[in-house]
Amino acid sequence: MDNELGKVMRNQAKLLYRRFVGQQPHLLAVTLLLVVSSLAVMTMLSIDGVYALLSGTHGVMAVSVAGAVAAAYVYALSLRPVYLVDFAGYKPAPAHELTRARSIHHYRLTGAFNAESMDFQKRVLERSGLGEATHFPASLIRVPLDMCLRTAKEESHTVIFGLIDDLLAKTRVRPDDIGVVIVNSSLYSPTPSFTSLVVNRYCLRDDVVTHNLSGMGCSAGVIAIDLARHLLQVYDDTYALVVSTENITLNGYLGNNRPMLVTNMLFRMGGAAVLLSNRRDQRRRAKYQLIHTVRTHHGPSDKSYACVMQEEDEVGNLGVSLPKDLMSVAGDALRTNITTLGPLVLPLREQLRFLGAVVLKRVFRTTVMSCLPDFTLALEHFCIHAGGRGVLDELQKSLKLGECHMEPSRMTLCRFGNTSSSSLWYELAYCEAKGRIKRGDRVWQIAFGSGFKCNSAVWKALRTVERAAAVEEGSPWAQDIDVLPVHVPKVMPINEDASYVPAV
Repeated sequence: MDNELGKVMRNQAKLLYRRFVGQQPHLLAVTLLLVVSSLAVMTMLSIDGVYALLSGTHGVMAVSVAGAVAAAYVYALSLRPVYLVDFAGYKPAPAHELTRARSIHHYRLTGAFNAESMDFQKRVLERSGLGEATHFPASLIRVPLDMCLRTAKEESHTVIFGLIDDLLAKTRVRPDDIGVVIVNSSLYSPTPSFTSLVVNRYCLRDDVVTHNLSGMGCSAGVIAIDLARHLLQVYDDTYALVVSTENITLNGYLGNNRPMLVTNMLFRMGGAAVLLSNRRDQRRRAKYQLIHTVRTHHGPSDKSYACVMQEEDEVGNLGVSLPKDLMSVAGDALRTNITTLGPLVLPLREQLRFLGAVVLKRVFRTTVMSCLPDFTLALEHFCIHAGGRGVLDELQKSLKLGECHMEPSRMTLCRFGNTSSSSLWYELAYCEAKGRIKRGDRVWQIAFGSGFKCNSAVWKALRTVERAAAVEEGSPWAQDIDVLPVHVPKVMPINEDASYVPAV
């Protein structure tokens, strides 16, 4: 306990110091200006006086300090801002939509599940928060199922090419101008890689920097953004294309292990593409600027490491296991992440209140109210990974968020299901389509992933995103935004006999 308290306090002090130091370039610039101005005035008054001053010990020190200040300021200016020019979310065709009743009926037709497993999957779906029009790839809609490498490629190619085509059309950026490409797909990583696929399809230049991320779970989208941010500090005057997707075709579970059955009811087809840039001339047209990224990794803990695991069941069926202790593991990772993020975004008064509560509770063993800070004081919009209803309920309680803050995540889960790492972008697109993004607003994206990881990104809106423009630009919410939000009960019973309509 003492070690944990010490770690929290050291982390808080370090980040408070970092935040203070982050303001120093402006102070240093003023100092340098004053020094230069003073020397200029003295020069006008007396050349001999200036020479005498500079030839003395104090004069040498003053010049050294001025030089150090100038060097520090130049270094601060060399840090390139990262702008989000635009992004796109994938909207599958209507032929990919299945109601909840049809999806349950379809799983029955496979003959892969016993009666208990089907009842369990039905109960999970009734409590999942998913709506009546989520999307499956064609390979999982067919009877019998067509789960093979060919259909997996068809799914991924359809999503990735559709996203990039849409994004390039919206931004009017030429493929030759893209210098960095990052693609993340956790459970399907073919050879050649997805980044090679993109380079080949769009004939990108031969010096393009590519990174293909796999096995990182639903938080891989924020990891990709963080990687792009670091690369844009190295490669000047360029664009970075980030594609976040997941492949469902090869990852449907056809067994009777309960922790693995949950994924069948939650995960759906989708993806997102994001165009970032460090070109200063893009600030005027960009939507957002990346302010902070915070990555938390609890891999050293065996419990956390094994929390989300791809493995075979007792008869050799491959699937992803989501055990019951997922929520407690996610809660621990969340607390670590917000302890790091808090000092970067919260007002100083809220930081001190948080630190004081920790000290009173851990050192003096007093009974105090929850010491989690109030992030609504620093952030206007919350995009929380739509992993499932239980995840959203737990985070709403932990972060003390209102229904309006949770609306983008709940509506994304209802309309699109769990689309893995791309869900954060459906949620931001929802905020835009509702006309809620105003200039200066700050957006917090937070996601969880296998390993176990909790990652955050904070964006600042550089301009107001008009509702009409957001819908006209091909938003995945264009056909649904006027009827949303809708109330999603904690339990939505599925009547297979009344709701099922055979597919044509």
